[in-house]
Amino acid sequence: MTSADDPSSSPPAGDRGRADEHYRPFAHLTTDNCELYRQVMGVFVRAKAEFTVHLRPEDVHLGLALEERPALESVATALERLARWGNLRADPDTGRVTALEDFYRSRYIYQLTRAGEAAEEALSAYDAALGRRGELQAVALGDIALHLRALLALADRDEPDPAAAHLTLLALVDRFSGLAENARAFMNSLQRTVDLHEADVEVFLAYKQRLIDYLERFIEDLVTRGAEIARLLEGLGTPRQGRIAPLLRLAVEREAADAAPDVAAEALTTAERRWYGRWEGLRSWFLSVPGRNSQAKLLRSAARQAVPQLLNVVRALNERRAGRSDRSADFRELARWFAEAPDDDSRHRLWRSAFGLYSARHLTIDHDALAEREADPVPASASWRGAPGVRISPQLRRTGSYERRGRRAAVQDRGEAKAYLAELARKQAEQTAAVRARLVTGGEMRLSDLDVLDRDAFRLFLQLLGDALSAWRPGTESVSATTNDGTMEIRLTRVRGGGIAEISTLDGVLRGPEHLVEIVDLASRPEPVGADHE
Repeated sequence: MTSADDPSSSPPAGDRGRADEHYRPFAHLTTDNCELYRQVMGVFVRAKAEFTVHLRPEDVHLGLALEERPALESVATALERLARWGNLRADPDTGRVTALEDFYRSRYIYQLTRAGEAAEEALSAYDAALGRRGELQAVALGDIALHLRALLALADRDEPDPAAAHLTLLALVDRFSGLAENARAFMNSLQRTVDLHEADVEVFLAYKQRLIDYLERFIEDLVTRGAEIARLLEGLGTPRQGRIAPLLRLAVEREAADAAPDVAAEALTTAERRWYGRWEGLRSWFLSVPGRNSQAKLLRSAARQAVPQLLNVVRALNERRAGRSDRSADFRELARWFAEAPDDDSRHRLWRSAFGLYSARHLTIDHDALAEREADPVPASASWRGAPGVRISPQLRRTGSYERRGRRAAVQDRGEAKAYLAELARKQAEQTAAVRARLVTGGEMRLSDLDVLDRDAFRLFLQLLGDALSAWRPGTESVSATTNDGTMEIRLTRVRGGGIAEISTLDGVLRGPEHLVEIVDLASRPEPVGADHE
């Protein structure tokens, strides 16, 4: 038998480009015994990890992890087909030859080929990508800020160390790639969780609160750490003209130094394109530009939107648990009633009762008209123009309506309910106004000079601070932002060399770069003197 790795068994040069030959090691994925083939290849992968090269069919048979172990003949057939597809290499088993007759028996030992090993690595990566749950790595944000501060320190040196710059950039790219990929996987899995309608109610309700707390904690970290990262990226600048440019050049030259002489120029160009693209991707992830929001802002928005979506799922689960039926369930029950109706007359009565399709209510027929219809029936296909007339109520001609008006229903007094709702709205408005008044600064002041904030004031302050930081543009020293309802405005101004500001709250201390802040309550701002009123 010709081995799969033998050059003599390779396809002709004209056939090497054909997809059916190049991807034959994946042929076992689309056959009837796909599970058996995957298990057999798994035995060889585990054996290779244990430095076992060759396996006999009996060894493979014992290594299978299937619940119902197949017969040894089935395993031998699977090994032959995998060898034919190029996943395995078959060699004559001469170690157990004890007589002349054994030379004429088909006995082989098998080992992985390069193509089979590559196929298993690809399938392992595929399975790992599909099973990845993802996570929001708040710790990664701190690591990214740490690496950026290290790059700023290297950029301030007259002759930065090429090895230190290269290793710091590699660590930064690795941490950022993990953050972006895990965030994408987490949001995809979160959307699948939100869309899951058949989830176990008790499990989902217990998981819901932990997930919401997880999202809120990451959003707060993204607001604070994201602003620091954006400031550091602005300080390092663009890859070609900023302070980061010499460090990127050192990384490019260091990677291209080991290239062969004939491809040195191409390697230098490739490395330069790769590193410049990485830095631009990092900037676009944390910095917004006119016409395009940063990925961090989009992620924060998606995480915020997931919270009310989770609450809607909880509401739907509670309604389902309370026994409420939806429209589709009502229609299914109605269809069952139609199927169980004894005759067509019953089905017609059910139809009229369910959908309210009655005859015209303004047409009246007395006993004389019914007797005439029985004596001279009018087919349903007769035109209204040729059919005999039908007597209608004179009231319809006089008033245009046949409705018999009776005593109207008593009007319910909802004054007490309206008063309760008005009082509740007044209390909520007073609480909101108190929080706004608590945050109004009355002019510019340092962040570190803010008093201790309670939970409601701190929540509103974080929202204002997040809106201001997301509106920050490269090269600006101050920014202003307004809340969505237009009631408050915040103005931030950077303080060069101001150090770290600390804001005390009931839950801890918020730390960040020092800024001048001014918060204005637009809802209570007095109107200009002499303003026109209609």
